[in-house]
Amino acid sequence: MDIGLPNTMSKIITLNEFILLNQQDFPFATGELTAILNDIALASKLISRDVRMAGLADHILGAQGNINVQGEAQQKLDVVADDAFIKAFSASGVICGIASEENDDFVAFDSEAAKHGKYVVLFDPLDGSSNIDVNVSIGTIFSIYRRVSEVGGPATLEDMLQPGTEQVAAGYVLYGSSTMLVYTTGKGVHGFTLDPSIGEYCLSHPSMQMPENGRLYAMNEGNINECDPGLVKYIQYCQSRENQTGMPYSGRYIGSLVADFHRNLIKGGIYIYPAVDASPEGRLRLLYECNPLAFLAEQAGGLATTGKTRIMDIVPTALHQRVPYFVGSKLMVEKAMSFLK
Repeated sequence: MDIGLPNTMSKIITLNEFILLNQQDFPFATGELTAILNDIALASKLISRDVRMAGLADHILGAQGNINVQGEAQQKLDVVADDAFIKAFSASGVICGIASEENDDFVAFDSEAAKHGKYVVLFDPLDGSSNIDVNVSIGTIFSIYRRVSEVGGPATLEDMLQPGTEQVAAGYVLYGSSTMLVYTTGKGVHGFTLDPSIGEYCLSHPSMQMPENGRLYAMNEGNINECDPGLVKYIQYCQSRENQTGMPYSGRYIGSLVADFHRNLIKGGIYIYPAVDASPEGRLRLLYECNPLAFLAEQAGGLATTGKTRIMDIVPTALHQRVPYFVGSKLMVEKAMSFLK
């Protein structure tokens, strides 16, 4: 794929420049998708600033005191991040509605411009927020769809409940040792690192490809005795010398999905969050976490499944639907699935 790069990589290419250079590759090159990606970039810069202030500002660090729709204790920064993205999206004029992991129901924006908007955005404003207090990497995950309801009216639940195959763009922002924005529009995966000196995301990881195999697995093994017996055998396989590499794999579980996924995208590996006795449907959210990262994984040469079914083929039935999740290097996911048959 030609990603519109000049002959030399010595030139700094900002996110906005990259989008304009490659706008012909967007599914609908009208400038609207460009505007949405720029809104995400702006809101994420504000969140990145606040993350850097965690521990210094009382309104950022610690628990909010509320329980969200997921049954999880909201962190103060969860609310800050959710508000920042909703304000950016409502002001865009091209987004008719959103759904967020932090809210019980979807939001249909009521301005006339929004009613004529052609897109909806589904997002997890701050994945891994329980790690804020201990200064571990966290992230934002987003997924963009074209609306299926009639333009000119409010967004509907049907707009939100689309299978992952209908995504026109998806990505994440990782707030780690540096802040990175990684996204796809179905034409490969590209990563941008925020340069704080100029306040711009700059192309740092063009055409990212996930290695077909690796030696890293990420799973909370504290739940291993509640898992499918086939998965127990797969983890034993990972820890033996009988696996695809001939060496025991290394367990690397951060507990922040974006960070675990990003590591495996670059180095190769598998991330597993299975169904367990206490959560027979799985724990991760299909719309806000699994679908967008599945789109990225497949565009980078990886796989994402429930252990049996392709994630992006699932037709959602609820906003906060949960599924088991196996995502990562192609050969590793296929091998894990073979143990579950």
